[in-house]
Amino acid sequence: MATKSHFLDTSGEADSVWIHTEPYSNRPQFKPIAQDIRTDACVIGSGIAGVSISYELVQRGVKVVMLEARDILSGESGRTSGHLSSGIDSGFVELASKRGQDGAQMAVDSHTYAINRVGEISKELGIDCEYRQLPGYDISQYEKGQPGHEDDVKEFKAEVKKMNELGIKASYQEGFAIRGWDGKVDQRDAVTYPGQATFHPTKYILGVLKWLTQQPNFQCYTRSRVMSVEEKGLLNKEVAVGTESGHTVTCINAVQATCVPLQKLSVVAEMEYFRTYCIAIRVPKGSIEDCLLYDSKDPYHYVRFTACDDKDDYLIIGGNDHKVGQEPEDGRYAELESWVRKRFTQAGSVDYRWSGQIFEPVDYSAFIGKNQVQSNVYICTGDFGNGLTHGVIAGKLIADEIMGLPNEWSKFYNPSRVPALSKVPGMIAHAVQINTQYKRLLQSDINDIEDLVPGTGGVLHPVTKSPMAVYKDDDGKVFKFSALCPHLKGVVCWNGAEKSWDCPVHGSRFGHDGVGIMGPAKGNLPPADEAAEALLKQSSAA
Repeated sequence: MATKSHFLDTSGEADSVWIHTEPYSNRPQFKPIAQDIRTDACVIGSGIAGVSISYELVQRGVKVVMLEARDILSGESGRTSGHLSSGIDSGFVELASKRGQDGAQMAVDSHTYAINRVGEISKELGIDCEYRQLPGYDISQYEKGQPGHEDDVKEFKAEVKKMNELGIKASYQEGFAIRGWDGKVDQRDAVTYPGQATFHPTKYILGVLKWLTQQPNFQCYTRSRVMSVEEKGLLNKEVAVGTESGHTVTCINAVQATCVPLQKLSVVAEMEYFRTYCIAIRVPKGSIEDCLLYDSKDPYHYVRFTACDDKDDYLIIGGNDHKVGQEPEDGRYAELESWVRKRFTQAGSVDYRWSGQIFEPVDYSAFIGKNQVQSNVYICTGDFGNGLTHGVIAGKLIADEIMGLPNEWSKFYNPSRVPALSKVPGMIAHAVQINTQYKRLLQSDINDIEDLVPGTGGVLHPVTKSPMAVYKDDDGKVFKFSALCPHLKGVVCWNGAEKSWDCPVHGSRFGHDGVGIMGPAKGNLPPADEAAEALLKQSSAA
């Protein structure tokens, strides 16, 4: 029997902490689509956005077909850090300056709704997913007494004022210290705000999915990769969702809940794409205050907790973000571990190390709603570090729009909105920086295949041929793929942390076996020799 590709379970070689108490083997299995289907709505993607949208639609009597390219929950929802926050990465002062006070208020209201909605659904469906509300704390990256600390405090006080205007009961507390922070590094003083939450994301999503599978108006098909989403019929009144196998789902409305839409540009060009890193490190149970913690570094560190065993909890810390395919992964996990040990001296072993992907819109707001220039196709993308709450927001917002119900958040999240003029220079600079990544068309990572160490990959650019993505497995067997991303022909880069091929242009990713694991590219990485073709076929069908 063929060995199953790890990339059918998740989007990287490394496993996240969430499999510690909810292993892949617990996930339900579904069959691939085997015939053409007609339905009311087709939801593409089985992460928190896809499952939340399906839940809200099914509850309202809509017939839903869900399609997943790989196995259930194989995308970024299973690689998150598990925070549910009403905070925005840009801060509310900056958000209000770009989207107005009304826009900032909609952001607060919608994220607060999402935090509470997860709790409501968990209770209604009896899902044991560690859901709990807790405080959030923002601290300076600098030690008390350093010049940068005082500068951060000034910004904190301005942020507290804006948060209070928006209804968040925030306060600045001088001298505030987190219980259990016993290291010598002194970063006291904090912005504190209640009403945040955390949970076990995969337990929650699987719990909602279990309920969905018991409903007569829901169907799910996995290993059913979508290759086209086209509006058809008189006045585009129906949508044809075409799959790699040749089968079509014809529906009234389609939703791309795929982290990033499977299309060439539009909103794809209005976002930046980042890798972010996490570790889960043991700490004695109850030794550190249960909270959400963020520092002011750019990119910032973020901390929360989840269950480990009877003796320990896991402290999850993330950070050290960088643009996809544009910086090396070396040293990022070590920096996170060092940060923890300097501040929490009771920290034990690091049991999990993994990375995920973040999509940052130029105007700090997700794109949720009807896709640009389309009538019956909806998208949810641009999580900006809040993918879990955005997914839950999308459940209500997109369900309301499909049902023809008014929703005051529609204007704020509208994918067709016009960016503020102040963001145009940044968008131009981003486009220029992205286009410089095509320089890799003239570069090689390796001079010869013999240069590759087993278990690694690199791009080889023969003088007379197109660049090749070469992977050498642990046994020394070589597999060659085209190094050109199927999306817009950027040259992929080897990601040693996750053993994947990552495109530096718009963030598409592929497993070392060529399996497509992240859009906007729709398909797999094309094989360039028989060995790679056989590996890809085996990995996709196992």
